[in-house]
Amino acid sequence: MSGRTGSDGNRHEAGRYEIRIKGHLDTRWAAWFDGLSLSLESDGTTIIRGPVVDQAALHGLLQRVRDVGLPLVSVTRVEPDGPEEPPRNPGKNQQNTKEIT
Repeated sequence: MSGRTGSDGNRHEAGRYEIRIKGHLDTRWAAWFDGLSLSLESDGTTIIRGPVVDQAALHGLLQRVRDVGLPLVSVTRVEPDGPEEPPRNPGKNQQNTKEIT
């Protein structure tokens, strides 16, 4: 599915995401979120982070967040941690954040 292009011209490809929710989840929930890492933040939020294979998988994760019943704060696509994937357009900011209000 990495070759599909949406109506906005963006490719539906793999990426690393951080999903921030209000409240703390116990780390045992990591298995329910396909083994993504959970970080409990001092501001009272939990960050679920890791690789997501495509947009369908991302929507599945967001449905699980909904099912937990904790408010969604933000969804952020982030750069890979290491040099495994070079930036496609070095002059353009590659991090996209959507705050949920």
